[in-house]
Amino acid sequence: MKSIKNILLSLITVVIASSCCENQPKAQYVFLFIGDGMGFGAVSVAETYLAQSEGEDAIGMGQLAFSSFPVLGASATFSADHQRTDSAAGGSALSTGEKVNNRSICIAPDGDTLQSIAYKIHDAGYKVGIAATVCIDHATPASFFGRSSDRGNYYEIGSQLGDSGFEFFGGGDFNHPDEGQPDCFSKAEDAGYTIAYGREEFLQKKGDADKIVFFQKRDTSRATNQFPTRLERIGRNNPDDLTLAELVEGGIEVLDNKKGFFMMAEGSMIDWAAHSNDLPGMIYETLDMSDAIEVALEFYRKHPENTLIVVTADHETGGPACNKPQLNKVKAMCEPAEGTNVDNYMSGENNRSELSKEAGIGWTTGSHTADRVPVFAIGAGSEKFAGEIDNTDIPRKICEAMGINF
Repeated sequence: MKSIKNILLSLITVVIASSCCENQPKAQYVFLFIGDGMGFGAVSVAETYLAQSEGEDAIGMGQLAFSSFPVLGASATFSADHQRTDSAAGGSALSTGEKVNNRSICIAPDGDTLQSIAYKIHDAGYKVGIAATVCIDHATPASFFGRSSDRGNYYEIGSQLGDSGFEFFGGGDFNHPDEGQPDCFSKAEDAGYTIAYGREEFLQKKGDADKIVFFQKRDTSRATNQFPTRLERIGRNNPDDLTLAELVEGGIEVLDNKKGFFMMAEGSMIDWAAHSNDLPGMIYETLDMSDAIEVALEFYRKHPENTLIVVTADHETGGPACNKPQLNKVKAMCEPAEGTNVDNYMSGENNRSELSKEAGIGWTTGSHTADRVPVFAIGAGSEKFAGEIDNTDIPRKICEAMGINF
């Protein structure tokens, strides 16, 4: 008799739990932020900097836009063929829910093509946007719309942008657009995309465009097309320089509709700074992504019942850690005055190793590490991201939160 009662109680519990889950609002508006190379160490260093930049004697942690999110998890990042993932395999795991080999973009180890959740979400009737502060065919953004056996096949990847049909792309141009005919620009335009260079052109064109690509305004004074770093922007004081926050703002303007949308936005150059053990660069790029997340938070505050924001990383880079941090020195020693040239802002006396040592920050490597990375979440379905998970769980949980079959 007792066992029958226990069975009945268990069944009742399952029914109640199922009913509660069914009554929970679905995530209708979803933001996935990926800080390339942003591990727990980068977050901790940036938070310590925020606190200590207030004064030499300050103790504690400052708050990034995502620090106060109610859900915190930790994600494993290993790839199919290596304990340390690269951005291609890390991005592919976050977009497809499957492990791939390093350098592969959405191609399984057995050669099968994998589908990004951006396509699943788009097929379900939601608008989709992809943004990054580097070229749009770089590994992480490419993992959400493209596929290739090697991340270096930039023309092949860039040529696939138009085939996606996604409503919004934002970034720093194509990396190698002209290796075939037609080039990536004309292929995108043939697929119905309007290409806008810079803020002013985007504002002029977005109202009449069904699908739009929002690129950094071309600047012949720079050798690369990725966005200027936060430190470069301070030195350049160029009103044409775009930020990730502006891409997110623009994406929301294009994507916002009654059905909903999904946007992936990458803070791409946290990784680049960490590879160089560039302490101020890593801090300022983390702060830059925090600014972009604040834009999403403003949207969330207007739609708290059905918005989901997830913040994570594709992998950790550099292994930074606070020893006896005196991060107030970073601003004093390295942030250039307005109008100065920052190309060699850490040369001379204040080189990378000396600055890190004086600021009390240690590094374990100039490469990626195999460390777990943080997962912060807020909003509809955010509880699914708590605890220890794998990076392949994240796209599955996003689809689950949206009520979309994975």
